[in-house]
Amino acid sequence: MRIRATVAAVSGALALAAFAVPAAHATGAPSYKAQAEKALSASGKSAYTATTAADLGVTFSNLKIASAVKVGTTNHVSTTVTYTMTFGPGYQLGGDDFDNGPFIYKGSFDAPDNVLFGDAPATCTATSSTTASCKGLIDIYPADGALLNSDAGTWSAGALAVQYSTNDDSIQGGLGTTKVQRYSKLTVNASPEPVYKGKTITVTGKLSRANWEDNAYHGYTNQYVKLQYRKAGTSTYTTLKTIKSDSYGNLKTTTTASADGYYRYSFAGTTTTPAVNATGDYVDVK
Repeated sequence: MRIRATVAAVSGALALAAFAVPAAHATGAPSYKAQAEKALSASGKSAYTATTAADLGVTFSNLKIASAVKVGTTNHVSTTVTYTMTFGPGYQLGGDDFDNGPFIYKGSFDAPDNVLFGDAPATCTATSSTTASCKGLIDIYPADGALLNSDAGTWSAGALAVQYSTNDDSIQGGLGTTKVQRYSKLTVNASPEPVYKGKTITVTGKLSRANWEDNAYHGYTNQYVKLQYRKAGTSTYTTLKTIKSDSYGNLKTTTTASADGYYRYSFAGTTTTPAVNATGDYVDVK
């Protein structure tokens, strides 16, 4: 079972251990993440004491990751990371004794609040005798306690290379950033239906987001949300007004019926929570 790394004082090795999973290495050895933890632990050093620990002569560059990763309450979420790995004679690309992969961390590099890895090492293709193009995943399991609500926001990205037999490793942080966000939902209901032109339409709804600590969705309170309208036969929504969600995430306002069309709520998002639009609710105007 995956557990969240403990706060601040935890070493890089322990942070890695917290996310080890029992997937088998191709040679039958322990998983990549377990071996990475073993290498760091045996070295007697924290994984986060320097920008680069070049025991294997490996460095990383050109890292690319999604700008945001939206994580709900139960489903496994993964995101692709690509980067360039530069290596010397101390690292054998494709060798059974060597692997590498990406990770992301919340907080400082020296004392991260949380660290997330992929379930398997990255795959790499040589682009020269000393460089390779690599692709790996970050895997997130919210139902297994991988995240606290306070983890939502900006994370930094890095990469790690290990040699299993010698416990040598190279680790590098500060290669990029991504947002790990609490998945959001937004509903809308416009009534009455049908309604006479010039009469009042009441539009209700709810803005909610994932709670990673109880694996449920709860109202996102005191957030600005736009009421938007799209006339039937057109493709563009226009904003009628902006309101705030109440202490339960509920939304309620009124507008005047003018013509057949669709009403929806639209939330622009925050650092911790992604933008979301409700599916438009059609109202027939007589």
